[in-house]
Amino acid sequence: MALKPDRIETQTDISFFMNNTQTRGGVVSIVSGGSGVAMDDGNAVVNYVTSPSGAKPIGLLLNDVVNHDLTRQHINYHQDEVQVGSKVALLRVGQVTTNSIQTGVANPSAGADAYLASNGNLSAVQAAGAPKVGQWLSAQDSELYAKVSINIT
Repeated sequence: MALKPDRIETQTDISFFMNNTQTRGGVVSIVSGGSGVAMDDGNAVVNYVTSPSGAKPIGLLLNDVVNHDLTRQHINYHQDEVQVGSKVALLRVGQVTTNSIQTGVANPSAGADAYLASNGNLSAVQAAGAPKVGQWLSAQDSELYAKVSINIT
């Protein structure tokens, strides 16, 4: 999963932590009991969920979460990397171009609703109980990227 640099980040959130490695570009959901109200609540954990049914999407992941030995190498801030267990930046409202799109179902088309699918992917088809997270602004290109408007409020 990945993001292209053409983004409009209208509303972001840095209240939540991620405790395992992940690649940016998919929609994360709340998986642990913290509320995120306190900026240092270590129980406010998000992750990609395996089933979208009943998931509580909180935003699109804007960072790569890595597990580096920080005594040997440093975080690459130019690649938006954060260390496992750190806070992550989440897009709540805005536009991105992503390839985190569910395969094997209908391809997205401009104007269609975007839904949460398994493993943080987006889908043009709503699975049972899957929440709407935005609207497609384009079809997939030759590299399987599509532009989507995210609106998780």
